[in-house]
Order: sequence, then structure tokens, then C-alpha cells
Amino acid sequence: MAATNVKDPQYYHKVVDCQWACPAHTNVPGYLRLISQGRYADSYMLNRQSNVFPGILGRVCDRPCEPACRRGRVDEKPVAICRLKRVAADHRGDITDRLPKAPAKKNGKRVALVGAGPASLTVANDLLPLGYDVTIFEKNATPGGLMRINIPSFRLPAQVLDEECDYVIRMGATMKYGTPVTSLKALLAEGYDAVFVGSGAPKGKELELPGRWDAKDNIHLGIEWLANVHFGHVERIGRRVLIIGVGNTAMDCCRTAKRVGATDVKVMARRGRKHFKASPWELEDAEEEQVEIVENHAPKRFVIEGGKLVGMEFEQLAWSEDAAGKQVSTVTGTVTIPCDDVILAIGQDNAFPWIERDLGVAFDPKWDMPVVDKATHQSTRPGVFFGGDAAWGPENIIWAVAHGHAAAISIHHHCQGIPVTDRPPAGMTLVSAKMGMQSWAYDNDYDTSKRQKMQHEELAKRFTDLKVEVELGYTPEQAATEVARCLNCDIQTHFTDTLCIECDACVDICPTNCLTITTNGTGEADLRGRLSAPALNVKQALYVSEALPQTKRVMVKDEDVCLHCGLCAERCPTAAWDMRTFDLKQAYAGMVAR
Repeated sequence: MAATNVKDPQYYHKVVDCQWACPAHTNVPGYLRLISQGRYADSYMLNRQSNVFPGILGRVCDRPCEPACRRGRVDEKPVAICRLKRVAADHRGDITDRLPKAPAKKNGKRVALVGAGPASLTVANDLLPLGYDVTIFEKNATPGGLMRINIPSFRLPAQVLDEECDYVIRMGATMKYGTPVTSLKALLAEGYDAVFVGSGAPKGKELELPGRWDAKDNIHLGIEWLANVHFGHVERIGRRVLIIGVGNTAMDCCRTAKRVGATDVKVMARRGRKHFKASPWELEDAEEEQVEIVENHAPKRFVIEGGKLVGMEFEQLAWSEDAAGKQVSTVTGTVTIPCDDVILAIGQDNAFPWIERDLGVAFDPKWDMPVVDKATHQSTRPGVFFGGDAAWGPENIIWAVAHGHAAAISIHHHCQGIPVTDRPPAGMTLVSAKMGMQSWAYDNDYDTSKRQKMQHEELAKRFTDLKVEVELGYTPEQAATEVARCLNCDIQTHFTDTLCIECDACVDICPTNCLTITTNGTGEADLRGRLSAPALNVKQALYVSEALPQTKRVMVKDEDVCLHCGLCAERCPTAAWDMRTFDLKQAYAGMVAR
């Protein structure tokens, strides 16, 4: 194998599993270490550079970082990254003087953003400091988009949402509330240099079954029902409620139903639990609130008697694999479950009736979705960009933020006459963490503490008011314990082959057998088969050195199982191994393209 190019920032970036898995590539180990030092404001600001909404995402992020966490490969439970993000947000103090500022003089370019959700607000966050005149069109009276009207306040308090939206808006965005965009053609005619569509996926999917329209007042679309609860249009629901679907929206619906009068709530799922789209912690919270989750039941019809909804009939399913390994179902029986109301939470669709089809914005004929470039976020009409759920369908907030950052780069380039395909490169710093002969500027002891449990409000109090936040946050003691579980994956084991004397000291002391000195192989598969420990995760790269000075063998490291403990660097007599702090320098709007 060729020697690994550690000068490429993406190599060490991929080793920081949590940061690599985060769509916005937040510097997780960096902000956790700042929390451990009590530097909450610094932690918050480091976090905000990439994810823009630490307080919001510290409560409702879908946490793609946590399944990737290296700690989860050691003792099954990852570091509570999301909840620690909230710790920094809750204790940050006043940081307004540290927020980015817009220059007094504008650069002469005007940009329109459709919708005031997380994608549009991220675009504004990146463009306002560059002098752009940004106007945001929002059909509601407040910003936040679906974060506000579809995430219940018992999960995301309005105060948190208001504060972090205002940090962006107060930079100087022109807000046009109560102003839905009804024509893209008309918007373009106003002379904007670029338009970004971040209008979300505002349409709930229907379930066309017998009886659907015979008692429509008691059959609700999930996202519309949540919005009606938010605006106070719905204050009560029937005692017995069925939720159809098992995604995160379904979890919000079932828990909200318990707060507006339902006492018997069942979530109906077509498949078994391992196939659920809802996050595990959402399922746990729903079950703690005495919501019943019923598996392997497929809706068949709505049962109507005398024009009134009285139940739903379901097919009971058994699942198996066919010869091709595909899951197939067999109906084993039918059952009717009584109910007063049904909430459909089986997905969301985009809706673009306001985009005329003669503007040069192409739509996919199968899904009726705009054709959008994955890298640039530009549609087939130059100057019109999409992001968030409006681009490729429903995702979570952190993806919308990532889309906003990428689209902002493209909008800036488009307005400045630079090809939108020219992307500014990522960079890095890599600095030795050595402090003396055998000490480091980080705590490299392995902490055996278990993942800390979140404190919850008592059940009885939760149901007294929709605004009572359920998760209470970590105590300072819990936060300190949880931060110590981080393995500091951004402290990289950096190898200098010319200093190696092949004494095997590092190989001998490595607690996970991730190091091997061996002859180079004919390919990666060959080399993986000859390592000290099986390198089974092929998604994580092997580090391979240049030929060593004495025997021309190579040092090979399986990055997947390394604990970043630093014992190799402490033991090495020639300092061939060093522990170096890696910091990814991400590309944002305004940076120089290649």
C-alpha cells in the first residue's frame, strides 16, 4: 500500500468519528474539553461556528455523532454528545459581544431567503457578515420554521428558539413575517441576485384507506395537527388515540396527545422495533409517559359507525426473508382497535405550487422535486438554490444547517462571479500536545464511568402544561463525569518514520493491539489480514508509514480501535510517535476557492 497522506485534512478528520459523522462537522472533542475546564461560553462559541444553534440542537438533534462515537465501541454507550452541547448552551452567559457582526456598508448584493427555518437562518448567518442585504420571507409571525411549529415546547422551549434565531436576525436580516411567497417568478422579478428556498417539507402524507374521508374531523395529519396545537387551534383530543407511523414526528404526536386529553395512546408500527425511524431516546421517553408501541400491525381500514370513527382495523404481520434477503410480510390475522382519533404520521412531502414550471427550475418527474446539485445546492436555474427539507425531502435540523453552510458558499460565489463548483478547501492545524517528557495537554487516562442519565421532570407535572420541559439537563457533576468519558479522538497519534528504530516498544504497550510493524502488502486486504488485531471496520482507514529506515518494513495502525491514550508516544525512546491536537479548518462562505 502507498503511504498515508496525513497532510490531507480529511484523513485525520475521519479519525475523529463524531466530527466526521456530524453533517456540520462540529468540533466535538474540542468543545467537550472546554466544558471540562468550565469554559462554557468558549465551548458554546466553538460549537456555534459550525452548527449555529447549540441550544436548540442540544435538545432536539438527531445525534448522528453518537452512533459513531469511539466510546460506544469500548463500553457500548457513546458519550452523551448532544446533552453536553446543551450544558454549554445553558451555562454560556451573555455572548452577544462575541457573535459575528454585519458591516455597516453593504456589498451591493441582495439575497432572498424563503422560509425562516434552520437552513435559511444558516445562510443568513454566513452571508450577513460578508455585507449581503438579506431578506427572509416567512409565512408565520415568528422565525424557526418547523422547529417552532412541529417540535413541541416540552422538548424545545420557545425561549431557546427565540434567542438563537435572534442571534442571526439581529445581525441585520430584513424579516417579512406573515408573508408567504406565492410566486417564484414574482420574487425573481424583484431583482434579487440570488434566491434560497428553505421552505421545509410542509405537507403530511395521506393514508388512503376505506373510511378515510367518512370521519375526517377525527383523522389528522401529524405535522398539521402539531401546528394546530402550537397555535392553540386544538386544545383537546379524544381519550383513545392511535398514531400511525413510528418516526420522530409520531413520537411528538403521541406525547403531545397525552398532554391534550388522551389517556390511552398507541403507536402502530408495520414492522419490528429495529426498523423504526424514531430515535431510541424518543421511544424511551414516549414509553416512560405510558404510550404503548404496537409492532407488526399494518393499517387496513378506518372503522366508521353512524358517521363516527370508532376504531381501526389492522392486519397482523409476520416478517421473514426471501431468497434474495428481502424482508417480506405474511398476514397472520386481523384485529380492530377502538379509538376516538387517529393521527397519521407516516412521512412528509414537499409542496411547491408557488414555483412556476417555466422558470428553468427543473423538477424530477417521479417525485415532483426540484433537481438540485448535491454539492452546490443550485437548481437548474442559476441563482436559485435549495436546502434543508426543501432540497431532497425530510431530514433533521443538523442536515439543514449543513445545507445552509454549503449553499451560502455557492450564493457568495454566484454573486461574486466565481463558478459555484469552485469550493474553498478545508484546512487543518496539527500541534503537538506534549508538555514535558511524559505529559500531555489533555487527560489521557481512561475513565471507567458509565453514561450519565438525564434528569426528567416528574410525570405528573409534565402533563399540567404543554410548556413544561421534560429534560432538565445535566447537573455540573454529571457534566464533569460525562465529559471525562470522551476519548479525545482529535488528539492524533502522529508518526515520523525517519525516527523509528523498530524497537517494538509501542507495539508491546498498545492496549488494543492497533499497531503492527510488518512488510508492506500487495493491497489493503492483504495488509489487514496480517495485523496484530483484526482490522474489521473497512470504513475506517489504515495508517501506513513510509518504509522504515532499517528493515524497510512499514508501521501500520488500525485507526478504528485506537483509544488515543498516548502510551505509544510515552514509551517511544526516539519520539517517533507524538500526540498532536488536530483542528479541522472548515470552509465557509467568503473563503478563497481552489
